[in-house]
Amino acid sequence: MITLLALSGSLRLGSSNTVLLEAAGLLAPAGMQIEPYQGIGTLPHFNPDLDDDNPPETVMALRHRVGAADGLLISCPEYARGIPGSFKNALDWLVGSFEFPGKPVALFNASPRAGDAQAALRLVLTTMSARIVEEASITLPLLATRLDAAGMASDPEIAAAIRTALAAFVRAIHVGTPTAQ
Repeated sequence: MITLLALSGSLRLGSSNTVLLEAAGLLAPAGMQIEPYQGIGTLPHFNPDLDDDNPPETVMALRHRVGAADGLLISCPEYARGIPGSFKNALDWLVGSFEFPGKPVALFNASPRAGDAQAALRLVLTTMSARIVEEASITLPLLATRLDAAGMASDPEIAAAIRTALAAFVRAIHVGTPTAQ
């Protein structure tokens, strides 16, 4: 069983990024489970002094979930042409962890207009030694659709794109070959 940890960069209820990850959960192929991580908003502000000997319990829980996952599925909005602060904070807590480096990552983008955030996110993730799986990373124009997860999963074009990306992610995880970053 392949386990993906789904991380949404948005704290907003009904976020198209969160809903996109939920749709991926509905469309996951046999042998894959997608587990949402919903603790981004509960993480304390990153402070290296807190990371030295005894990191906060919420941070340790995040690191454990990342370590247990076969890959990370990330969908992140753009705020002020960058990564939302709360999501960058979560990534900062993972920088010094041993669980993150080399972890396969697929980027799901809910808006073609979020290019600056995607570029910033790629820069941060590659700096953290993530293995971005390009063939499993997709951008879908979902902002004006107002679809829920079931609506996305039943839309032929959206569902096909998600299924194709998840299949590519499975292949990359099984093969473990380096991908373009």
